[in-house]
Amino acid sequence: MSIQDIIEGKKQWRKHMARVKMLPQDYQIVYKEMQKYLFKVGPIDLPDGPLLPGIVDFFEEGAATGKGVLELIGTDVAAFCDDLIKDSRTYADVYQESISGASGTAEK
Repeated sequence: MSIQDIIEGKKQWRKHMARVKMLPQDYQIVYKEMQKYLFKVGPIDLPDGPLLPGIVDFFEEGAATGKGVLELIGTDVAAFCDDLIKDSRTYADVYQESISGASGTAEK
């Protein structure tokens, strides 16, 4: 990864966060909680993938129609996030694979 890639990534992240700041306050709060949760358990490609921008798109559409954020996603934010990433490879998967591989090599 070159310096130029890093700079471009930061520019894109700042634009993304500017879009988040344009959302209504309740949407911003839920987005930040989702972001925290997804960075802990989310897919490996989360920073570069389409998931976070897709959530912002979804939230912008919901806000434009006048719906509350909990009307869109329900009251269980973690369950909503889990459903979004159910088919994605996560850091937890990588960790489990490393444990499985490590115990398998220790037995040999």
